[in-house]
Amino acid sequence: MPQTIAVAGKGGVGKTTLTGMLIQYLAEQKKGPILAVDADANSNLNEVLGVEVDMTLGDIREEIAKAEMAEVSPIPPGMSKQDYAEFKFDSSLVEEDDYDLLVMGHTQGKGCYCFVNGLLSTQVARRAQHYNYVVVDNEAGMEHISRGILPGVDVVILVSDCSRRGVQAVGRIARLIPECGLKPKKVGLIVNRAPGGVLNEGIQEEVQRQELTLLGVVPQDDGVYEFDSAGTPTTELPSDNPVRQALYKIIDSLEL
Repeated sequence: MPQTIAVAGKGGVGKTTLTGMLIQYLAEQKKGPILAVDADANSNLNEVLGVEVDMTLGDIREEIAKAEMAEVSPIPPGMSKQDYAEFKFDSSLVEEDDYDLLVMGHTQGKGCYCFVNGLLSTQVARRAQHYNYVVVDNEAGMEHISRGILPGVDVVILVSDCSRRGVQAVGRIARLIPECGLKPKKVGLIVNRAPGGVLNEGIQEEVQRQELTLLGVVPQDDGVYEFDSAGTPTTELPSDNPVRQALYKIIDSLEL
C-alpha cells in the first residue's frame, strides 16, 4: 500500500506551491512512482507542476450522473457504468515521467452523487496500490479523504502563512482530523512566508496554544512571487532557492 501524504490549509497560504515541491522532492529522491492528487476545489496544482489537464473526476462524475437523464447517453450500449468509469478514469490521469496527476475537480449539480463517488473511489483505490506515494493537495476540510473517495491518510502536513489567524485556521483543521475518522501517524505544521524564515514570539505562542507540532518554517521569497506572477511553474525554481532549501530540509526530517 502507498504512503498517503495530505497537505491541507486555508486558501492563499502557499499550500499548493509547497505540495508541488514535495512531489518534486520525492521524484528527485527516486522514491516513486508517485500519484499526485489535486483535491482542492480551486484546482491549480497542475500549474505549479507545469502540466495540462483536460479532464477531472468531477467531469466524469457529472457525465455518469446525468447519463440516465439524457436522451442520448454518453455511455456506449452494452457498457456498464463501472466499465465506463474505468475507461474515463484512464483518460483523466495525466502521466508524467516522475509522477502521475489526478485532478478531483468539483460537482456542479445538486443531485446525489453517492453511487458515482463509489465508482470513482473504486478506481482510485485500485490504482493507488501501484504507487509508493500518494500526495494530496487538499481543501481545508479534506472532503475527498473523509468521504473515502481517496485513500486513508498516513501523514498530514498543515500549512499556514505567518499570521495568527492562519495558525488558528490550521488549528481548527487539526481538530477536524479525528472527527473525520482519520488516524494519521504524523500531523505537523509548516509555517510559510515567514520574514527571514523566523517566527516572532506571538506566532510561536499561537502555535503552542493550538497544540500544533511545528515541523519547520519556510521564508518569504520574491523568487516564488516572480515565478507565480509570470505563470512559470514554481517547480522550476533553482536548487539554491531559499524556499526549496527550507522545505527540503523539513521533508528530510520527516523521513518519508
